[in-house]
Amino acid sequence: MLELKHIKKYFYVGDSVTKALDDVSVSFRSKEFVAILGPSGSGKTTMLNGIGGLDIYDSGDLIIKGKSTKDFSESDWDAYRNNSVGFIFQSYNIIGHLSILDNVEMGMTLSGVSNGEKR
Repeated sequence: MLELKHIKKYFYVGDSVTKALDDVSVSFRSKEFVAILGPSGSGKTTMLNGIGGLDIYDSGDLIIKGKSTKDFSESDWDAYRNNSVGFIFQSYNIIGHLSILDNVEMGMTLSGVSNGEKR
């Protein structure tokens, strides 16, 4: 299970404050299919970046499988990103001279997947 409790993430530019996430609390069950919808600028990407360990929240708690991430070390975050979560970015930056299969296999190799497991 994944849970966000009272998550806040603000962005500051000069005297202006943008409240991307303001006291967000939500839970996701294991293997649940969820769609995050909303207009541009509503905080979807900010929330997903935090869930994916790509950004940190200003306050609140992200709980993964019953464990608070407040005390996660860099190696804890690395293991989580490597084994539990995946992203397909809008600008996915594939290596142009490699096939799609080779691009995917490279990611798997970097994640420690053996050659036998890849196919």
